[in-house]
Amino acid sequence: MPPQPNRRHPAGSRHGFRAFLRSQREAVKQRPEDAPLDDRNRNHPALRSRSLPELYRELYRLLRGRRAELAFALLTLSLATVLKLIPPAATKAAIDYVLMGQPIPESLAAWSPVAIPDDPRMRLRLLVAIVAGVTVVATAIGLWSRWIATRATKRVQIDVRRKVYDHAMRLPLHRVYALKSGGASSLLREDAGGVGDLIFSMIYNPWRAIVQFVGGLLILAWVDWRLLAGVVLLLPGLYASDRFWNRRIRPIYRQVRKRRQQIDSEATEVFGGMRIVRAFGRQRSESARFTTANHLMARLELFAWWISRVVELVWELMVPLASAVLLYYGGSQVLAGRLSLGDMMMFLVYLTMLLEPMAVLATSVTQLQNNLSGFDRVLDLLAEPREMADRQGTRRIDRREVEGRVALEGVSFAYPGTDRLVLRDVNLDVAPGETIALVGRSGSGKTTLCNLVARFYDPTLGVVRLDGVPLPEYDVESYRRLLGVVEQDVFLFDGTIAENIAYGDRSASRARIVEAAEAANAAEFIERMPEGYETVIGERGVRLSGGQRQRLAIARAILADPRIFILDEATSNLDSESERLIQQSLGRLLEGRTSFVIAHRLSTIKSADRILVLEDGAVVEAGAHEELMAAAGVYRDMVELQSLGGEG
Repeated sequence: MPPQPNRRHPAGSRHGFRAFLRSQREAVKQRPEDAPLDDRNRNHPALRSRSLPELYRELYRLLRGRRAELAFALLTLSLATVLKLIPPAATKAAIDYVLMGQPIPESLAAWSPVAIPDDPRMRLRLLVAIVAGVTVVATAIGLWSRWIATRATKRVQIDVRRKVYDHAMRLPLHRVYALKSGGASSLLREDAGGVGDLIFSMIYNPWRAIVQFVGGLLILAWVDWRLLAGVVLLLPGLYASDRFWNRRIRPIYRQVRKRRQQIDSEATEVFGGMRIVRAFGRQRSESARFTTANHLMARLELFAWWISRVVELVWELMVPLASAVLLYYGGSQVLAGRLSLGDMMMFLVYLTMLLEPMAVLATSVTQLQNNLSGFDRVLDLLAEPREMADRQGTRRIDRREVEGRVALEGVSFAYPGTDRLVLRDVNLDVAPGETIALVGRSGSGKTTLCNLVARFYDPTLGVVRLDGVPLPEYDVESYRRLLGVVEQDVFLFDGTIAENIAYGDRSASRARIVEAAEAANAAEFIERMPEGYETVIGERGVRLSGGQRQRLAIARAILADPRIFILDEATSNLDSESERLIQQSLGRLLEGRTSFVIAHRLSTIKSADRILVLEDGAVVEAGAHEELMAAAGVYRDMVELQSLGGEG
């Protein structure tokens, strides 16, 4: 694969920049389907470079529900474009029948809805009135058409962003983590948002160019077919430029968008970890890394700019030269008496109208290919398999009928992209309302086991059951509504305290919110806040202490009224007094609910119905606290070690 600049220390020298540009050129020369993926994207689906017909088919599919609106916009656009082809014909009439004083042909006089006056001045006034009237009508219809198309564009942007957002929300967890928060924002804002613009660049503007081009061709064929033949010879140039753009420019813009997504995600990461950045005095180095990455992206954009100017320069030269050649030929025909001066001038006006859409299509492809590269990335994401795609016949769960029996039968698990088993042949039958405590060293598989119970992943081998039914037979979202999860690394949203507590049930009343806060021993500190339950806590709850964030997370789980509780080091950030009060509350709350508790302080799980000791992904001991202490095994050694260390 082409060499990539180091993620944390990208090359900042001229040599580094040159090496980077060489790597991009080599990547572009490869067939897109063979483009290598870097190590961080090894699990992504292979990037595809779709042909233009493929992209039109995919865009047509995404326009479902907006097609009638867009068809009406194209119909009105066609009418406006045809009307705009009429005024240039006035050039011939003004020269031949007004200025030159030639008689009006009988066919034209018979076609005219009004009597054509003999006086040249009256003819000129009639001609001006017709041109002005047609222009006003055409402009009004064209504005109406553009409004309809613009409205459709914004609606499609919303539809596609929602579709991409919903799909990304349902990707497997390892893919969501690979996207990163800033990268996901870039994908939604720029790539998905740019799909709506394709209505203009792939449909609306090309359609207007086609109508104008075909109409101009018909008129030029009526004037002189040999002049028309000269114009048609330019068409292969348009096709060749499209092929050039498709093969060279779009892959470059894909690289630009990928690099922009990486820059956004890394900037989001730095600001999210600003305490660490400042603690280690890394502000200048992070700023330098951000600046260097932007320099690399800018140079890549300049590389694309130079390539795009080649095609634009060709067309900027081709159109005037073609016009000059046709002017010489037409002038010769006028001097020979085979064409009138009016025919010649009308031909040149229509020639300009004919060549203009060709030149615009050829030179505006830069933005089109930029949007197409984003469309490619959107389609790549939508093609990725969703997390645990529901099989046919999956059932939704009625929480009133759930007993809460959870069973793991022969469960082994390895995380995606690895072969190392982090759980090995785990068998466990948890009765409804039973509390299971999980203990063991870091990396022994405690959190992974809870992840399988929550169905964040499916087992590599074996099966997890709820009330005797394998979890894959349930609708995954309805199953997760049975869960209450409190993790060691608490995540709170940037909103009010009340909104965070009621996250699991947006319809919860203030009384229920207060009740959940009191049960989690959070009401006291909330009431001391300036705005009470309406206090905004900042992103990830940055304005709260660690213990306060933990208690809000517990209150959030309590209000959800789960049938299955998962507590992963849920009291790890609490002081001893708060932990004592929380344990009393949890003791009451866990009654009648199947619970899985991971605890670092072993003294907090003495009352658990069963304690499982895990080592290297296997259950090595199981039993109540007294039984395991009497067995004098691994669990007793851990308890005694914590007692000697004052519980760490």
